[in-house]
Amino acid sequence: MSEKKNGIDKGLIRDLANILNETDLTEIEVEQEDLRIRVSRAGTTQYVQAPIASAPAFAPSAVAAAPTPAAPAPQDNKNAVTAPMVGTVYLAAAPGARAFIEVGATIKEGQTLLIIEAMKTMNQIPSPRSGKITEILVNDSQPVEYGQPLVIIE
Repeated sequence: MSEKKNGIDKGLIRDLANILNETDLTEIEVEQEDLRIRVSRAGTTQYVQAPIASAPAFAPSAVAAAPTPAAPAPQDNKNAVTAPMVGTVYLAAAPGARAFIEVGATIKEGQTLLIIEAMKTMNQIPSPRSGKITEILVNDSQPVEYGQPLVIIE
């Protein structure tokens, strides 16, 4: 029998936390009747009591990982290569492997810059032009948004 305090089901929260650990998700949110619960690794557990009519409909595709702080990205840099999709960025082909690029390296058009994992698919992101890597604006395993600057190529 699950423990309840002030209408909050602690067993449900424990189950959600276990799902996070088992699946390596960053955040999970469920809505039942007039109670919405969000459990997140990045922040704290939130309890929101709200009428269903005023809450937005839950869609699995609307769940996004909380962004990891990274170096400030120049949003208007014409030399920036931006993310073509939402996902998780990887700087190497496998954990512990050598990174695809390094600051100061000279690259050729079409060379793989990094990988973005989206919907369990690994997408190699090619360089749109030849040049020199002057800045890498993301960290390995960091969630990225569509259009977010990733790399500066001069």
